Amino acid sequence: MTFMCVYISGGSKTKVRNLTERPIDLQIRVGSILKKAYTVKAGKTKTLDCRKIYLSYAPSRSHGSAAFFYDESCQPYVWIHNTSEFNRMVKQQYISLEDLRDYSEIKICREAGRESFAVYKKPRSDLC
Repeated sequence: MTFMCVYISGGSKTKVRNLTERPIDLQIRVGSILKKAYTVKAGKTKTLDCRKIYLSYAPSRSHGSAAFFYDESCQPYVWIHNTSEFNRMVKQQYISLEDLRDYSEIKICREAGRESFAVYKKPRSDLC
């Protein structure tokens, strides 16, 4: 059993932009269990808060501590799912809590001339 420690400060919100021509689903999952899903229409954004996701979905959380310990297999994450076509590949199919903490904006777009999607991340300017 591997344990990880993640420090999540307040105000860790990340904008996820859908720059494709079709809607996508952002599914919050713990392991393989679907907890919540958001549909992001083409050209729209969804703001995700990694602290809220952790506090809502991580098992055996410690409310009084800013450093959270969890089992790697029970880690909440955001799965990127193409709602319209099942045969399309996504280069990075999930966004971890660490990605939500470390990046202020995540763009999901279609690669030119290919049938796959790409995920681009913009680092936070307030990180040391």
